Amino acid sequence: MRLLFSIGAVLVAGMFAGGEVAGIAAPGPKFEPSRHQPQRLAADKDAQTVDVELILAVDVSYSMDMDELAVQREGYAQAIQSKEFLQALKLGPNGRIAVTYFEWAASSDQKVIIPWRLVDGPETADAVAAEIMKTPIRRASRTSISGAINFAMPLFEEDPYRGLRRVIDISGDGPNNNGGPVTVARDAALEKGIVINGLPIMVKEPSYSTMDIDNLDYYYEDCVIGGPGSFVISIKDREKFKEAIRTKLLMEVAGRTPERPVIPVADKDREPRVNCMIGEKIWSDRWGR
Repeated sequence: MRLLFSIGAVLVAGMFAGGEVAGIAAPGPKFEPSRHQPQRLAADKDAQTVDVELILAVDVSYSMDMDELAVQREGYAQAIQSKEFLQALKLGPNGRIAVTYFEWAASSDQKVIIPWRLVDGPETADAVAAEIMKTPIRRASRTSISGAINFAMPLFEEDPYRGLRRVIDISGDGPNNNGGPVTVARDAALEKGIVINGLPIMVKEPSYSTMDIDNLDYYYEDCVIGGPGSFVISIKDREKFKEAIRTKLLMEVAGRTPERPVIPVADKDREPRVNCMIGEKIWSDRWGR
């Protein structure tokens, strides 16, 4: 079943008042990582232990216009600084996470904007947000979700922190059209116990010039995400861009699983609703390569 979110102030009220809101399972009296989440217990219980190691992989392909790129940057920065995010942070058993932020386009084009940083309160959150905002916005060609996943996986081994969960959070406005098949990269990540969540950006009508597709949310659900508790939050309204980012980060940091979860193709024996090679096919049909 597809996960549908209603985002905004009602989310915050539900998360911290103990209610069930927007398809998010309410927490119990004490925070407990969901039994559906893969857990990787740290070897030690010192200051290096975090609740989640979170990789934010952000699309900067040319199909994203400059306004969308600016709003996307602001959305991540504001979400990390928000009161709701900081409250969710404190719900974890360690009260801190490790986060890194990189931008991606083609299979060989990834740029780390924020190396691994510990976020454990307002000061560290503000520092990460400032780093995100001070970096000049860039755009690049092609869309390689597989390249982003393959780039992300080794980053976990470079992280000085050790968490209970490992999550790759991918945003993008189109299907994979460069590099290896996205499903191969996805499956390699899942074999390592990594969860992949998605933020498909669907604020523009599909067009020939941008190589957008119909039902990008289906594509992300069936071809990109995977792992226990994985989910997709679609952005179909430009005005809801920042709220969607905040909703997604709140769920990931607090370890929530959807009340009505997506059942990814990778986790269940069923056929995808879309062709997971559709981006490659469009590119080949159009450019002959």
